[in-house]
Amino acid sequence: MVELPSVGLFADGAAVRRVGDETFRLCKTVVDEMVNVSTDEICAAIKDAFVDTRVVLEPAGALAVAGVRKFAATHGVTGKTFVAVASGANIDFDRLRFVSELADTSETLISVQIPERPGAFLELYNHIYPRNVTAFHYRISGDEASIFLSFQASSRDDRDEVLEALRGAGLKPMDLEDNELAQTHCRHMATSRAPFDLTQDEALFRFEFPERPGALLRFLENLPQDFNVSLFHYRSHGADVARVLVGIQAPGKKRAQLREYLDFLTSKGYTWCEETENPLYDNFLLEPACPNRSGRSRPRKPPPLTLSGGSR
Repeated sequence: MVELPSVGLFADGAAVRRVGDETFRLCKTVVDEMVNVSTDEICAAIKDAFVDTRVVLEPAGALAVAGVRKFAATHGVTGKTFVAVASGANIDFDRLRFVSELADTSETLISVQIPERPGAFLELYNHIYPRNVTAFHYRISGDEASIFLSFQASSRDDRDEVLEALRGAGLKPMDLEDNELAQTHCRHMATSRAPFDLTQDEALFRFEFPERPGALLRFLENLPQDFNVSLFHYRSHGADVARVLVGIQAPGKKRAQLREYLDFLTSKGYTWCEETENPLYDNFLLEPACPNRSGRSRPRKPPPLTLSGGSR
């Protein structure tokens, strides 16, 4: 019998370093094969059990369901009936967000690099559309922008097709499916302060996009070509609208054109609110302004637009 030096605590009901003597004796007698499952696979099993029965299993209670899924997939078994003993519905409500994040096996998390120029965002998105983008984290940074994004593919082949298309376009995608640092931390920390000289004429907006296919495409295709997207932050939460934070660089003489663009979006069901004067913008998304030779800080951004019409 083996005693493990340590055990993971996610499935805490089964987290033992040494199996009990009687359990070990019974397993030696009746168990034919052991199936190892990951935390992600347990989360997917919790989701499946909820969809089928409207019961939320605790991680240890979903182990058997996860094992059946893994066994059937590994051995290519179809058209058969399996029985899984699912015990335990004692899940901490605060843990459900974590379970939900990891349960969607159709979601692919990648990082990709695009040139810092107007239109690059749309070119990137065209390689993914019509697949659903579930997260997008970007902040202007320099000559080449590193972006975290996730999308939903219909199959493994569909996912690989997107990655190959991105490689063919020279966008250097990195598959982060098994990267724990990316999955747990970096995907939520991707946006940061931008250098002063890269944020001239930037205005910050909160948008609510309609949660329907093509909403992001319409937003990008109708953006005036000489406007630059300098920040984009979005995460799907399954609501009827998508909450998106966007930085748009529009020279002062183009502010009227920016307002026309915002009015167009309003007519198509988008709502917006300008956040350029929000103190959190200066405190967390911009580097401190450098003083000019006169000792006074240079203006960083144009004056805000009026908040009337289309805003919330």
